[in-house]
Amino acid sequence: MPTSPTPRPKRVPPFEVLAKALRDAITSGAIPVGAYLPSEPQLSRDHGVARETARRALDVLRQEGLIETAWGRGSKVIAAVPTGEVNNR
Repeated sequence: MPTSPTPRPKRVPPFEVLAKALRDAITSGAIPVGAYLPSEPQLSRDHGVARETARRALDVLRQEGLIETAWGRGSKVIAAVPTGEVNNR
């Protein structure tokens, strides 16, 4: 009787890995509300990812309501809890 193949673990895209690392740093207080995140080029160097990957990670955090980005100023932490989790705590 043939055995069914073992399912492969789901590969997590690099931008989601970076977004989770930044989210964890924000929610733990390691990066406090009011602080600016490193720039896209700095994030890409520090985490060994492409700049577009860093940009996508910041987009995720912006959509969650954790950061806001101003052209020429950078991305600033505006909340310590993702918007969807505020009502669940």
